[in-house]
Amino acid sequence: MDVEQKIKKSRSKIFKAVFPNTTNHYDTLFGGTAMQLMDETAFITATRFSRQQMVTVSSDKIDFKKPIPAGTIVELDGYVTHVGHTSLKVRVDIFVEEMYTDFREKAVSGEFTFVAIDDTKKPVKIL
Repeated sequence: MDVEQKIKKSRSKIFKAVFPNTTNHYDTLFGGTAMQLMDETAFITATRFSRQQMVTVSSDKIDFKKPIPAGTIVELDGYVTHVGHTSLKVRVDIFVEEMYTDFREKAVSGEFTFVAIDDTKKPVKIL
């Protein structure tokens, strides 16, 4: 399987409902909760691509463009954007959907860098 096929096959989409226990005093999703969900989605995507042990080494610019209100659905969409020798980058977009209408828009975007490691936690080549 070539790299483009692996990228396509590793794309990961996760859906969550935004409940009040994940929101702040403005009744919108905590930024830290959004970042945690994004890192988890990125990790799943990186692991599905490489089928190796992967660790997050950085999160690049994360843009919070729209608030994510309680009572909505979010879709996290992770996909590989770059493959290096021992590392890869995964972009994660969060889309917010109203539960009872067709309204949907991108709310948050960010990119995460992962490194493949061996059992001694040393970087290894991505296969």
